[in-house]
Amino acid sequence: MLYPNTLEQKLGFDKIRELLRQACISPLGQDYVDKIRFSDNHQLIDKLLRQTYEFTQIVQYEPDFPQSNYLDVRPQLQKARVEGITLMEDEFFDLKLALKTIQDCLRFLANQEEDQYPFLAELAAPVTVDKALLAALERVIDDRGHVRDNASPELASIRRRIISEQANLRKRLDSMLRTARQQGWIPDDLGLTIRGGRLVIPLAAEHKRKIRGFIHDESDTGKTVYVEPAEVFDGNNEVRELEYEERREVYRILLALTDQIRPFLPDLNKAINFLAQIDFIRAKAKLAGQLQAGMPQVMNRPVLNWTAARHPLLYLSHQKQGKPVVPLAIQLDEQQRILIISGPNAGGKSIALKTIGLLQYMMQCGLLVPMAEFSDMGVFQNLFIDIGDEQSLENDLSTYSSHLTNMRQFLVGANKRTLFLIDEFGTGTEPGQGGAIAEAILEELNKSGAFGVINTHYTNLKVFADKTPGLINGAMRFDGEKLEPLYELEMGRPGSSFAFEIAGKINLPNIVINRAKEKLGSQQVNFEKLLKELDIEKRVFAEKNLDISINQRKVAQQLAEYTALKTRLDNEQKQLINTAKAKAKTLVQEANQKIEQTIREIKESKAEKDTTKQLRADLQQFEQKELKPEVIVEPAAPKAPEEEFEADGSPISVGSYVRIQGQTAIGEVLALRGKDAEVRIGDLKSNIKLNRLEKVSRKTYREAVGIRETPRSQGVDINEKMLNFSFNLDIRGRRGEEALGEVDKFMDSALMLGYPELRIVHGKGDGILRQLVRNHLRSYKQVGSMADEHADRGGAGVTLVRMK
Repeated sequence: MLYPNTLEQKLGFDKIRELLRQACISPLGQDYVDKIRFSDNHQLIDKLLRQTYEFTQIVQYEPDFPQSNYLDVRPQLQKARVEGITLMEDEFFDLKLALKTIQDCLRFLANQEEDQYPFLAELAAPVTVDKALLAALERVIDDRGHVRDNASPELASIRRRIISEQANLRKRLDSMLRTARQQGWIPDDLGLTIRGGRLVIPLAAEHKRKIRGFIHDESDTGKTVYVEPAEVFDGNNEVRELEYEERREVYRILLALTDQIRPFLPDLNKAINFLAQIDFIRAKAKLAGQLQAGMPQVMNRPVLNWTAARHPLLYLSHQKQGKPVVPLAIQLDEQQRILIISGPNAGGKSIALKTIGLLQYMMQCGLLVPMAEFSDMGVFQNLFIDIGDEQSLENDLSTYSSHLTNMRQFLVGANKRTLFLIDEFGTGTEPGQGGAIAEAILEELNKSGAFGVINTHYTNLKVFADKTPGLINGAMRFDGEKLEPLYELEMGRPGSSFAFEIAGKINLPNIVINRAKEKLGSQQVNFEKLLKELDIEKRVFAEKNLDISINQRKVAQQLAEYTALKTRLDNEQKQLINTAKAKAKTLVQEANQKIEQTIREIKESKAEKDTTKQLRADLQQFEQKELKPEVIVEPAAPKAPEEEFEADGSPISVGSYVRIQGQTAIGEVLALRGKDAEVRIGDLKSNIKLNRLEKVSRKTYREAVGIRETPRSQGVDINEKMLNFSFNLDIRGRRGEEALGEVDKFMDSALMLGYPELRIVHGKGDGILRQLVRNHLRSYKQVGSMADEHADRGGAGVTLVRMK
């Protein structure tokens, strides 16, 4: 069930129909466009979608598929049903071209692999074009749409005689024409012509009596007359009689051909219907290509799990202007069936609602939709919408009464297979009563098990959705600092209307805005304030999460490298041990053999003293040479050179060379400001506490610059700094000196990267840390101004720093 009956116009589907109608080649496909209907038959929807998806592949990769002569010959087939009526030459010609296109389509699908286009092949399976019938049309009708000369022997004979008579006739008239031109009766630029189907001679009007004959016509000016000489009367008559015979023979041939196709009319109607479907499916595929549409996963149950969904008409409009469309992501299932979308006006709530309705309607009409193909789309039985102003003067209905009438229909017809869409729920009447009625209606719709999406500004509906199972809040994202909509749907939290901020942006007087906050009440203001603060905190933590994820990837990479290195070392160690064991075993075997050989030789020499002494010497030499363990000397790790600094006990002044305690970088003091010193280290300038600095001698500075590699020579990876830098610094809970050190590092990076505006979160407390930070920031000449953050985004607990 669809409600209301103007649903297509409200969603914009009438414009989709028009785009499809323009994409069709002939009225055949356009008739199918007019027949598009919403369906809840899962099997039929899946079949229609797959047919279209297969045709997108043909449109994209198969240029040889027939793309012309999608001719509507249904009137000809209807005419041929009547006995005794014949089709004319042009009608047979259109039928011939259409049948050839059908035959080419069938041949194309038959030549493909079985599983390449299965659903289009199934569509073509019952369609046949009788080859004998097509051959008969080819034999009778030529490529110009006329009956061929050899369609019958009699017609061939008649046309030969006509050609012969016309040649003789023209020969005689040419002779008369030359004579008349010599006499000056005919202008030189005129020749023989035909009037009333008869060859005539043009004569000047004043000479029309010079040639005896019949005047058939005269020119518009009356200066020229067209005369048929009496000598060619018989010849012209003969030609006309032959033309009558030709016409009768052609009619006889066409009548016989009409009788021949009459038994095939059922098959021909089926074939033409196939051609109409091909034209229609091709149009759907072309539209899908324009929309970058795909085929999602279609479920036979209610569900919305969409990714990268785009409004088709908005996408086409922005594409012409070269602008991107922010995609929509939404997820509704059995646990979260109804989405309550809130947010500021002009933030994209209505577009999101219409996108959901239009894409769901398109899919259940068998059209591919612009969203990610891994999205899940369910099939709904009912689609109810309440969008736009339905004020009716005829029925004496106000806008709010019309909305309530729609709600009554929703409550009566809603079930578990219903999708309802409501824009600006509860508006049009007194806010307190309207919000209460809206909450009661929402409660009943939730009990029905229906799925739905609702746009609202009412706080009580946001609270109700937060604490009620089956409902979920959603917000259209809004940049609270720039006061600009982001057009992104974020599920899981309510959105703020940003009414006061928008009022301030358009310079509404502050007294009016403050008075409005007082009248609204602290509870509502605090609720809106909490939503905005949560949004800011979320963005801040999103940046930190990005930093953490980058670091996690680095740690994971280092862990993988360490694991690979350890594995390689373990394998090498095992290999060395195995090699050593094998070598030891070999040495033991050789030693045993040497001892046995020595014993044997001693026995053979009967223990002669000299021989025994020599053998013992050989044995000791073998031991020293083969069995002495090799000493492995591991190279000592390179010892890092110790940094030595020659201290200077004199006080620090402008021009002194200093280093930060615990660090090796040496810089020059440019200026002193109380307890702070402006120090230049390489290309960087920084303000540092004097008690953190240690003065060094000029000799140490020269040696450091001339010998050691300074931070300046190492270079700075700007890309990495930009990637890891956050404009938001949180120093809450830090000691004063530690906090100022963090601020100095933060400012150095910001100045290097050229950030125009910074945000330092120090908390409120007693204001000591805030005052300390701001006094320190005043020592930076690059700082243009400092101010408290907006009251809704931290107030005095946050300092906004704007650079010059």
